[in-house]
Amino acid sequence: MTEIVLDDVWIRQFTPAPTGATPLVCFPHAGGSASYFRPLSNSLKNRAQVLSIQYPGRQDRIKHPFLTTIDEFADAAYTALEPLLKGAVAFFGHSMGAAIAFEVANRMKERLGAAPSTLFVSGRRAPSKDRESRIHLLDDEGLVEVLRSQSGTDARILEDKDVLRMILGPLRADYTAIETYRYDPARPKLDCPVVALAGEDDETLTSDEARAWADHTTGAFSLETFPGGHFYLAEHIDGVAGVVARELPLR
Repeated sequence: MTEIVLDDVWIRQFTPAPTGATPLVCFPHAGGSASYFRPLSNSLKNRAQVLSIQYPGRQDRIKHPFLTTIDEFADAAYTALEPLLKGAVAFFGHSMGAAIAFEVANRMKERLGAAPSTLFVSGRRAPSKDRESRIHLLDDEGLVEVLRSQSGTDARILEDKDVLRMILGPLRADYTAIETYRYDPARPKLDCPVVALAGEDDETLTSDEARAWADHTTGAFSLETFPGGHFYLAEHIDGVAGVVARELPLR
């Protein structure tokens, strides 16, 4: 079997993959980076080939231009992932990453005739549950307060002006992308299983908005909830890994 060479600009792999493991491609949240999924990769190291998408404008891609639409993210990620998409592959997206994963899954279905084996969507309302949000229009202080309120960023980083200068640019671009995103209701539904995951105290998401992901597939749907807020994953990695492992097919 020919070895698939991963795109080292867009894709990161933190742990070796076991033989026969299904690739699980992870898409980070707004302002996030590939390393956010390192703990999940460690927890699934005996079960999956965990791959994480590295968006431009951060960490080792800090000199790469920002993207400001979900379509730009999805098109670029699809191109980077295309060699993997002819076999079994699953997607896991958190927050903004869930919308990107959904759009890549649709491109996969439209162009290759096959959807991911499972689409995991975490901490994000269904595309059909649009609501007005203008975080991307806030000034820098406003963006910092959003980060502080979601408890997903180390408080020490929020006090470091040099670090903030590096992260606020991509963060604003990411919020521009997700807050201006509108899905096409005329597009055919996916046919793969969709698993929604959410923190019970996530103020960015209601139970109804999470359950509405069921309307975007003809396949099976389930909702898994965990104690915590928007970044519940940090405290429940093993629980999330258990949900993922239960759904992943053996390759």
